[in-house]
Amino acid sequence: MTPPPPDLRLAREVLAAQPFSVLVGARLEVFEPGRAVLALDIRDDLKQQNGFVHGGVLAYAADNAITFAAGTVLGPAVLTGGVTISYVRPAVGAALEAEATVASGGRRQATCRCDLFTVAPDGARTLCAVAQGTVLTAG
Repeated sequence: MTPPPPDLRLAREVLAAQPFSVLVGARLEVFEPGRAVLALDIRDDLKQQNGFVHGGVLAYAADNAITFAAGTVLGPAVLTGGVTISYVRPAVGAALEAEATVASGGRRQATCRCDLFTVAPDGARTLCAVAQGTVLTAG
């Protein structure tokens, strides 16, 4: 069965129903076939003791962006099967963007890549982490 076409409004409702996503202020910027972009403003309460965005926040953003991207090809009933993340440089800036794309998708599983960027006040983007994840259909 082919999944329904991506619906940004519905996807944003799903994100808004996730209490942790609301807590960190995440927003879904892009939700299109094979691609999703999750963003959040960098606040002091999302940083670790050295002033960098906490690695757990980066991992959350990668996981959720990957799951939304996979949902565009698998349908809405999906679960993360696993995520790995490599931190490239400390995350500093005004915002964080997690851009996930589907690298390979089948009927029950998708493998995605996610590049995480910090965005400076002037709009300059800097790669801070790279992640990969596997997403499975829940049914």
